[in-house]
Order: sequence, then C-alpha cells, then structure tokens
Amino acid sequence: MKTTHQERGGWIGAAEGRDMDQTRIARAALSRLFEPLDPVGMLLVEAFGPLEALRIASGQAPADDLAALARVLDGAGRGPAATLQSGTGKAGGGLAAALERWSPRVAHLAPERDLETIARFGGRLVIPEDAEWPVGLTELGTDGPLCLWVRGEEPLPDTERCVAVVGSRDATGYGLSVAGELARGLADFGVTVVSGGAYGIDGQAHRAALTSSGPAVPTMAVLAGGVDRYYPSGHEELLREVARRGHLISELPPGAAPSKHRFLKRNRLIAAMSMLTVVVEARWRSGALSTARRAVDLGRQVAAVPGSVYSANSAGCHGLLRDGAMCVTEAKEAYELIAPAGEGLPEERDTPTKPHDGLSLVDLMVLEALPVRRGSQLEHLAVVAGLSEAEVRAGLGRLSLLGMAERSEGGWRRTREA
Repeated sequence: MKTTHQERGGWIGAAEGRDMDQTRIARAALSRLFEPLDPVGMLLVEAFGPLEALRIASGQAPADDLAALARVLDGAGRGPAATLQSGTGKAGGGLAAALERWSPRVAHLAPERDLETIARFGGRLVIPEDAEWPVGLTELGTDGPLCLWVRGEEPLPDTERCVAVVGSRDATGYGLSVAGELARGLADFGVTVVSGGAYGIDGQAHRAALTSSGPAVPTMAVLAGGVDRYYPSGHEELLREVARRGHLISELPPGAAPSKHRFLKRNRLIAAMSMLTVVVEARWRSGALSTARRAVDLGRQVAAVPGSVYSANSAGCHGLLRDGAMCVTEAKEAYELIAPAGEGLPEERDTPTKPHDGLSLVDLMVLEALPVRRGSQLEHLAVVAGLSEAEVRAGLGRLSLLGMAERSEGGWRRTREA
C-alpha cells in the first residue's frame, strides 16, 4: 500500500510501519462496512480492535474463535464480547444478525481504493491512533467515529478552539445577519467555526468565517456523506473553498450518499468537536436542537441567540434559553465562554448618562418638584414632592452641591444642567 498521502507534512505525527498501515486500512474498511453508531460494530472494535473486528465482521472468523476470545477477554462471561455473543445488550440482535446485515457490503470493500480516492482530493484518513485526532471525540465513547475522512491541508484544530454555529435551513434575514457576525468575529479571535455545510445558518457561518484573516483554520464543515460529494449541490463552490482553506470532514468514506439518518448522526460530531455550540435560529423540531442536546450530554457549553417572540424560527432558541443555555448576541460574548480565565471578556458598553443618574429616590423626588424658571419656597416644594420639609431641605443641599439646584429671588429652582 502507498502511504505517501498520509506522510504529507510532519505534523500528523502518526506511528509508522506496517502495523499502522494495517490499522488504517482496517478502519477505512469498517467505515464502509458499518453505518455510523452501529452498536454491534462499535462493540466489536472496542472488544477486539479494528483488525480483528474487520476479520469477524467480514465473516472470516469461525464462531469458535469468537467464543474463545470472549472467554479470554471476559473471564466470568460478562463484558463487551459476551454481550456480542449473546445479543443481550444494546447490540440489539447480537452478532449473528449483524453479520447478516453487513454481508451485502463485504464484497464491495476496497479500503486501499478509498484511501487512494481521498488522496486524489488532497485529503487523508485520520484515525484515533493519530496525534491530530480531536480529543473531544474520545468523550463520545462507543458512539465515536471509527475514523475521519478529511480534506484540508492544516492539522485538525484543538477542540478547545472550536465553536459550532448552527441553526435552521430556512433562516430569516435576521438569523443570517447574526450568524455572519458571530462566525466572522469568532474567526477573527482565532477560533475555528464548525458547522454542517447546509443551507441557511450553516452556510452563512462558513461563508462569513472564510472572510476572516484570523490566525486559525477558519472553518470546518462536517458532512453527512463522503467528502468528495458536495451536498447540497448549491453549496458546491462554498464547500470547495472550505476544503481549500479549512476542512471538510466526514466519518463516511468517499462516495457515501447523505441521508436523513446520517444527518442526525452527524450532529454528534459537530457537538463533540466543539467546546461551545451556538444555536442562532431553530424551530421546535430543528435538527440544530439535536446538536445542542448532544453538547449538553457531553458537558459542553450551549448558547442561543434570542429572536422575536413572534418568530417561529426562534422558538427552539427560546426553549434552550429557558432550559439554561447562555444568551449570546455577539462574537465577544461567545468567545468569553471558551476563553481562558480573564481573556476575551466583553468590554463595558458605552451608554449615555444623564445628570440625575445615580440619585437617591428622595433627591429625585425633590428634583422633579423644582420649577425650571421661577423659584419655589421650601413649604411649596414639600407639598409638590410629598416629602417633609426636613427631607426637602436635605435634598436641596445635596442637589445644590451637584449643581442641579440653585437659590433664586423667589426660592429654589432647577439649574439648566439638570
């Protein structure tokens, strides 16, 4: 097998040698054999490793071998291997049913060809054994991907410097505007914007991040099909630019077609590869909410952008805010949620002040009772203000020191500055 496509640039840092090549080939094959989140397949890999899992899944291992491995690994008959053999756990149907499910795909396995295909697109296969494997994906456990098919020149960014910006496909002008400002601002801060490449909020987030000249990889699109397929087709040019300046990522091999269930499964990767998930616009049943829920399950920060109470496109965001999501309205507020302590704090907003700001209630009542032109006596001011003469007298003294009240021939009046 040619491995030059994996050797480009010393930053990959993967182990070298035949064993690593075989592990990469095995994971490439398994990514075509298993659907994402296949419970039996993931338990096989966890129990036996990718090489042995491929041998078993492709029907090359006798049942006696599996039973022997189960006894060695599980001792008393409990654990992943025993679960696979008995079919009593979440594997749902056991290994026999899974082998029957996988068998139609076995004849079509050609991992070396898939690796050559990704290399022709200037990409590579990143596996958990590689140094650049995103740390955030390990928190998915057995729900994690077998590998990542990646297009893009730079190493995958650290999870700590990634923020997901997601939302509805049928976004409003308001949502598109906010998504663009958030994504561009985050990229300017050196944060990688992660999204799903779809129409609406996703596309706007990618597009805006690409306009940034920030120091980091501007954006990553996590796809529900192969990275050689530009879906949706209307975003072909955008996705080509993301591949050129950022990353196109998928857990599915080249040529894999996007489908509804793959979109939903893809959302867990967006959540896991980001320290913060920002939902800009979402209806009640928006797929963006599944990304937010998965982020909550992983203990990650979730934020939402408030919208009009009359907008159905913001109903999901308002639900997240009621459930405890952080409210963000600009990039600085989002960056503050992932920045190290003391870094990225939003600046205090400059708001116009008025002379009577900070006055006590008594002083404010006295000020409101003061006439602007003619002076008024103490007794009359007490009647107008509804205060005692002592309270009015003390209030006039304080207002006088602040330059808001002055004595005239007819009594006390308000100054022009007040």
